[in-house]
Amino acid sequence: MNFENILTSTQNGITTITINRPSKLNALNKVTIEELHHAFDAANKDLETKVIIITGSGEKAFVAGADISEFANFSVENGGKLAAKGQEILFDFVQNLNTPVIAAVNGFALGGGLELAMAAHFRVASDNAKMGLPEVSLGVIPGYGGTQRLPQLVGKGHAMEMVMTAGMIDAPTALSYGLVNHVVTQEELLPLAEKIASKIMRNSTVAIGKAIQAINANYNDGVNGFEVEIEQFGACFGTEDFKEGTTAFLEKRKAVFPGK
Repeated sequence: MNFENILTSTQNGITTITINRPSKLNALNKVTIEELHHAFDAANKDLETKVIIITGSGEKAFVAGADISEFANFSVENGGKLAAKGQEILFDFVQNLNTPVIAAVNGFALGGGLELAMAAHFRVASDNAKMGLPEVSLGVIPGYGGTQRLPQLVGKGHAMEMVMTAGMIDAPTALSYGLVNHVVTQEELLPLAEKIASKIMRNSTVAIGKAIQAINANYNDGVNGFEVEIEQFGACFGTEDFKEGTTAFLEKRKAVFPGK
């Protein structure tokens, strides 16, 4: 597909999706959200893609927030529909992909930008990254999963403070909170994400997908994560990846997994 606001490239099993609106600090508008949905969906279905990296173009921002001009005059009904659709086609969609998603956070990750990063399976950040959910300063609250995912990642107290103050935290603070896994220079950011991706790709993509489902289940209301783990564990035994992995171990050789 030809995209207006994003760039995609696939190399060595890694699909990199880059939000490309530098003049708008990569802010998320309706078109960009829809394009991201299609890009993530295509990468997830691509048999050659083992890991997805999401990042922002330029040196200033991952995503500096949502495009406020698009919803400043919305009604109560329209506001609810905006959040519901966005969560369905992008934020929840990304979280539940079977293909691992790494957010490489460069510069500002605010509002919807931080919510997108949190929807990824984990995050790495450049040392100039600034993260926050400033929505209450606009008279609204995070609507793309921020009030749910942030406490899961950093704890209730830190999340309450970040949301209520509408303030930003820097990369070292994000690291200490557990919001990101690693902090490096901006020049080292994508190489680090690719290095982690290469480690992931040595393992069974089928098993990784099932692990993602099991881990996510712990955060779904009314779902018993232990039961999902048991189910997904058992399902692994019927896969070619399991046969190859166990055979390779017993034969003392490196496994060559069939893939997706």
